[in-house]
Amino acid sequence: MTIQIGNAPCSWGVEFAGDPRNPDWRDVLRDCAAAGYRGIELGPVGYMPEDPAQLGDALAEHDLSLIGGVVFRPFHDPDKWRDVLDGAERTCKSLASHGAKHLVLIDSISPRRAPTAGRADEAEQMDAAEWKAFRERIEYVTRMGSEVYGLTVSIHAHAGGFIDFEPELERLLDEIDDSLLKICFDTGHHSYAGFDPVAFMKRHMDRISYMHFKDIDPAVKADVVANRTDFYKACGQGIFCKLGEGDVDFPAVRQVLLESGFEGWCTVEQDIDPTLDVTPLEDAQANRAYLRSIGFE
Repeated sequence: MTIQIGNAPCSWGVEFAGDPRNPDWRDVLRDCAAAGYRGIELGPVGYMPEDPAQLGDALAEHDLSLIGGVVFRPFHDPDKWRDVLDGAERTCKSLASHGAKHLVLIDSISPRRAPTAGRADEAEQMDAAEWKAFRERIEYVTRMGSEVYGLTVSIHAHAGGFIDFEPELERLLDEIDDSLLKICFDTGHHSYAGFDPVAFMKRHMDRISYMHFKDIDPAVKADVVANRTDFYKACGQGIFCKLGEGDVDFPAVRQVLLESGFEGWCTVEQDIDPTLDVTPLEDAQANRAYLRSIGFE
């Protein structure tokens, strides 16, 4: 069995392609390789070059594989469908041109849901018609990624979106065929939502195709949930701590992966606020060292 460890531009504070605070993409590739990773995600489409030759040469220079990419767009908003499709199509093209495998779909943060991140019992739910249209948009992009571009497509629960809590995620999985839609399982977001990541993995390993490794500082989590703190402000408060310093039981996560025979990529994501006094290269090195210490080579 081979488990490979990668990282992602969000660990360097890259959330949106046009953010002037973003570090240069070449620096992120350099740091990722220097920290001991052999793969990296695309980041928000448009951050890294969409010219296959330019990005391909840079990946080869640092001996990095492109693992996959995320479509972090408002699937919940019918008025933003063109934006969702644009991001999805461009991401698919970029991934396919580099032989990357994983297309990850995330419903981005909604003002209707942001205040109840971590509060499943209070979160507003879609009505039946809204949910049906929402699911159909996700399935449309899933089919495009799978059938047109040959990618493995997965859904990723995210704080503040309409796929946040376990019941919503499991409802969607029940309604879209498992041959089409897999799970990109994020340990940190599952904890943020108030659920047990290891227990979920044990129930659903047959559908998990890709992993995001993220840890959660329990003290910060308690504070931001109690105060209904904005997701990005929570990032600034350090809710996503270095691996092994939070409440996610990574040795248990590893054991579930081993017992299931999981093969493929596990990508570190330590979302940070780039305006603060952060050390993404040092954190990336520390996260890689921690994973080695518990048996992830």
